[in-house]
Parts: sequence; structure tokens; C-alpha cells
Amino acid sequence: MGTIPMPTISSIVDILLVALIFYGILRLFQGTQAVSLLRGILVVALVATIAASRLTAFNWLVRAMLPMILVAIPVIFQPELRRALERLGRTGVIIGRATRENVIQQAIFETVIAVESLAREQTGALIVLEGETGLEEYIETGERVDAKVSARLLTTIFFPGTPLHDGAVIVRGDQIVAAGCLLPLTARTLADSSLGTRHRAAAGITEQNDALAIVVSEETGIISVARNGRIVRRLDGQRLRRVIEGFYRPRRLFTGTTGSSA
Repeated sequence: MGTIPMPTISSIVDILLVALIFYGILRLFQGTQAVSLLRGILVVALVATIAASRLTAFNWLVRAMLPMILVAIPVIFQPELRRALERLGRTGVIIGRATRENVIQQAIFETVIAVESLAREQTGALIVLEGETGLEEYIETGERVDAKVSARLLTTIFFPGTPLHDGAVIVRGDQIVAAGCLLPLTARTLADSSLGTRHRAAAGITEQNDALAIVVSEETGIISVARNGRIVRRLDGQRLRRVIEGFYRPRRLFTGTTGSSA
């Protein structure tokens, strides 16, 4: 029987480097819809590799299709790749963690001020905070804004009569990415039948991903938030701030929330 060769320092570094690359890729895609697809691709690739090692014709087919697969993967994962690269660029290298935290806190402050103002004026509004899952397909339905979050800009967008006031505003971090966006409506029956299209859209968008939606009722000025398709109503500014802060700290997000609140 042959002996197992002792690993060298270079081989250990080599293995750790490959493991680190795969770990980094999985971390970048964590929380996105691409994770399930990526797992499926890995399973298929593993099965194909085992089969190709034993079957000559199948081995030829895999080799022939490999270039097409390498081209198809970036096309399939285009939204997730873009989101991952944006996350990579936003963390650590350009802006320090403490600075980033201050930027997010300022965006939260501006958002709460805007929502409180809209609620006092009973001006309808729908603001969606993007989570780990990208919302590019919904952003494309609206008008690009690409401006820092500010109370003045948000209240202007939702001012009655303006072209974009009926759609949703999508926020990514401290940036208002787009306004006037169209969102999917939930097919479920909401607990309160008086809730309108904005609330149905808030439930619908949060059923499909990890976003947080903030709604101001045009009829009553009541502030609501939606997460995972669930709606919680009658928030004040202080409670809204806590919910948004929890959104950016996922471990504490919506702890104990079980359903809609009238």
C-alpha cells in the first residue's frame, strides 16, 4: 500500500486560498435569490464530473458545452453579480465601517422626518428599503434618481400632483435609487379590508424578497411597515426609527412580529 504524502506549506496555503475564494463568493451571494440556483448548479456540476469520468460520450458532451456554460453563467447571474460587486465596493475599501454607520444613521433620520411629515399632511407614500436581495427589476419600472436620501427630496417626490407620487421609491443604503416604481400586489386577503393598493404593494414586494416597505396612508395618515408579507400599522416616528435600524441589523429584525396589526 502506498503512503499518503505529507502536506507541504504551499499545498496548505493553496487549499486555504481556494476555500477562502469559495467562502467569499458564497458570502457575496448570501441572502440573494441566486443562492438556490448556485446550489443547483454545484450539484449538477458534481454529478456531471463523476459521470464524465466514466462515460466517454458524456465526457465529450460536457467538454463541448463548457464554453457555452461559462458564457451563460454571467448572463444568468447578472443582477446578483452586480449587487455583489456593489456590496464589495461599499464595504471597507472606500468607506470605513464607522463612517458607513454614520451615513446609514443619517439616511434613517431623513427617512423618518419625511415619513412623519407625510403622515401629518396625510400624503400617501410608499418607500421600499432594499435588503440583500436586489430590486433591479422593479427599479427599471421607475425613473432613476440616484440621489442621497433626504427628507426634502422624499416629500417632494410624493407631493400630490407630481408625476412620480403614485409609484414607490426604492432606497438602497443611503441612496434613493428610483421613484415611480411599479411593485407586485399581494394575492392574499389582508387582515384589514380597508387597506388600499399601497399596502397591497408593500405586502407583495416583501413576500418575494427581504426588503422593508414603509407606507403612509393617504386617507388616514397612518404609518405602516411591511416585512415578509406582514403588515404592522400605527407606528410613530420613534418606533419607525427602531424598525429601520433593526432592518440594517438583521439579527434583531422584526423580532416577535407574527402578523398584521390593526
